[in-house]
Amino acid sequence: MKHTHKRFLVTGGSGFIGHHLIKHILKYTDSEVVSLDRIDVSSNLGRLQILLDDNPTWRKRLKIVWHDLKSSLNDYIAEEIGHVDYVLHLAASSHVDRSVKNPQQFVLDNVVGTTNLLEYARQHLKDLKTFINFSTDEVYGPATNGVIFDENDRHNPCNPYAATKSAAEQICNAYWMTYEIPIITTHTMNVYGIRQSKEKFIPLIIDKLKNNKKIFIHTDKEGNIGSRKYLHTQDVSEAILLLLDQGTIGEKYNISSDVEIDNLSLAKEIASIMNKELKYECEYPSKTRGANDVRYSISGEKVRKLGWRPKLSLREGLKKVIDYHV
Repeated sequence: MKHTHKRFLVTGGSGFIGHHLIKHILKYTDSEVVSLDRIDVSSNLGRLQILLDDNPTWRKRLKIVWHDLKSSLNDYIAEEIGHVDYVLHLAASSHVDRSVKNPQQFVLDNVVGTTNLLEYARQHLKDLKTFINFSTDEVYGPATNGVIFDENDRHNPCNPYAATKSAAEQICNAYWMTYEIPIITTHTMNVYGIRQSKEKFIPLIIDKLKNNKKIFIHTDKEGNIGSRKYLHTQDVSEAILLLLDQGTIGEKYNISSDVEIDNLSLAKEIASIMNKELKYECEYPSKTRGANDVRYSISGEKVRKLGWRPKLSLREGLKKVIDYHV
């Protein structure tokens, strides 16, 4: 089914989720996309180049504008971007370990950067239809066994990354309430797919298994192994397009699968698909994290009531990633 939208601004389009979302927009809509990018440890222009090499006709519909959101978007940048109907704000520093080592950088990228983008929207995008702010399940903090957070639960961020994403949410809410910027906030769980940075768990496991290296599985101080829910980029992208059509401005939506898996079981599943022996050791990462959230869990019922369901099972999604990278 072809959706028709007008013009998108995607921040962080050369990032992992960003480039998959851009692909989805170009494939399933007739829209144009402006990707606002900088190059850092997690971005890679090669991702967008692959999309354009595979689909040369998309070159006319994708424009890249260079800008670091730590600086305000001046009139020149606004002119380069031009008119947009939708803003999809994915640009962020997102790795917990790096946030522990350099929290100030995360404040600048995630809090100041979001504020600068909101100011640009307030001053230059008078006819903006929707501004989607991508947040994370980590803003709710660790979930004890049996607990599943919904959109109205209080925030309890336990690391600098989660704290900066929570702060960005509050600023977005203030711009909605004060200036009527048409904001929707999403909380995504652990997203995976092809061309993801190797600092993330699934590509890290694949790389370690390929090279017959030992894998370290994080635990808390009591030795409990962490668990997560995982969602493929294809399913996330479909949820976002649905929210643009059916989401309510000012609301928050959790985008989540139903399947929860602990990190050791996930590593074993990947090893099974790759037909590799899993060499592992469980450890508490006291040197990199002051607090290791063992479990995250969010309810996706609100967005499911709009008709969205994840289509790919975890094993199917893992096979796609492994087939691409191995």
